[in-house]
Amino acid sequence: MTAAQSRSIARGGKALYGAPLGILMLEARFPRIPGDMGNATTWPFPVLYHVVRGASPEKVVLHGARGLLPDFIDAAKDLVRLGAEAITTNCGFLSLFQNEIAAAVSVPVATSSLMQVRWVQATLPPGKRVGVITVSGSTLTPAHLDSVGVPRDTPVVGTENGREFFRVLIKAEKEDMDVEAARQDILDAGQELLARHTDIGAIVLECTNMPPYSASLQARFGLPVYDIYTMINWFHTGLRPRVFPGV
Repeated sequence: MTAAQSRSIARGGKALYGAPLGILMLEARFPRIPGDMGNATTWPFPVLYHVVRGASPEKVVLHGARGLLPDFIDAAKDLVRLGAEAITTNCGFLSLFQNEIAAAVSVPVATSSLMQVRWVQATLPPGKRVGVITVSGSTLTPAHLDSVGVPRDTPVVGTENGREFFRVLIKAEKEDMDVEAARQDILDAGQELLARHTDIGAIVLECTNMPPYSASLQARFGLPVYDIYTMINWFHTGLRPRVFPGV
């Protein structure tokens, strides 16, 4: 067989092709605007989604995802069977399951935007540290941080005292959302974070619904902002490295 003939052979073994990243989704009904992880137009590449039935934001964020690990493992395995070459999730609180899901599937797993905290910290000058904005500061526990190597003394501020973001996304009080009010909740959390901790040099957003507001945060406070969008673009680049012309 010549080299040219060898190159023309298409390889099988998967059900779906062209979308190497699989995303485990919570079951929710709130609007997923562009920039939200659950809006497929957010991504500059195709993705595979799998909604984990019964895994509501309230159960995962406020109640520690109790009893849901088997469901997430089964869903991850299903995405791999379909063709996913890596797995992520659409809730930073699923950092709790990082080690278990990674052990259960044969592909790379990145459960939470919080995994970026240590990476970002390494970029900062002495005397500066990373601050985290989360959807629920009161329920982001040491266990969530430990699972992905985030130092326990990392400054954290939540949005649960806001007027829109938390009650729509976590409490499911309605199926519409005032986007500007949600943006203000994120900006208020940023203001609180910086008022409490004057040594913040960069911000990591835990919640995968927060990327639509990252640019507003960066513009308001002049600090680098990292979120699930920055992490997943990095993650995907390893799955499909850029092919440079002439190489």
